[in-house]
Amino acid sequence: MILPIYIYGQPVLRKVTTDITPDYPELEKLIADMWETLAESDGIGLAAPQVGLPIRLSVIDLRPLAEDYPEYKDFRQVYINPHIVEKDEEHTASSEEGCLSLPAIHEKVVRPTRIRVQWQDEQFVQHDEWVEGYLARVMQHEFDHLEGHLFIDHISPLRKQLIKSKLKALTQGRYHCSYKTKAPRPK
Repeated sequence: MILPIYIYGQPVLRKVTTDITPDYPELEKLIADMWETLAESDGIGLAAPQVGLPIRLSVIDLRPLAEDYPEYKDFRQVYINPHIVEKDEEHTASSEEGCLSLPAIHEKVVRPTRIRVQWQDEQFVQHDEWVEGYLARVMQHEFDHLEGHLFIDHISPLRKQLIKSKLKALTQGRYHCSYKTKAPRPK
């Protein structure tokens, strides 16, 4: 089932999420729904808060980028209870990011190019690994959602001021998307 993607201004996007256990209700169905939602929205990553759930769950599919990043031609992974435990702050890169929860907004974000992540897969097998390059960027973006952060939190105050009217429009439900969304309630 395709789930609505929560748009900037929805309170769940600013909540710190909680870890889940293997007995989380209908977890398998939720993961399947998140994959379907991600495919429908032409995204490469989706975190549970973006579908209204304050839990530590994210899916990443880099296969659509295989032309530019051949190493990801088969990359599709579920991340349960992921935590970034270390960042190589000495090596950073700037790249443009966008987000399904912030339609039509793209900004350059500086992030470490190498991170250490602990997470569980769909069978709740524990993983602990260093990740580099584009995958490290995507993980940081998606896992930020699990901490109640958005990519715009990493841009300069000047850049944030320049997109203020776009952000306000999102909070008022004034945007267009080709995918199913849940707009915030205007105040």
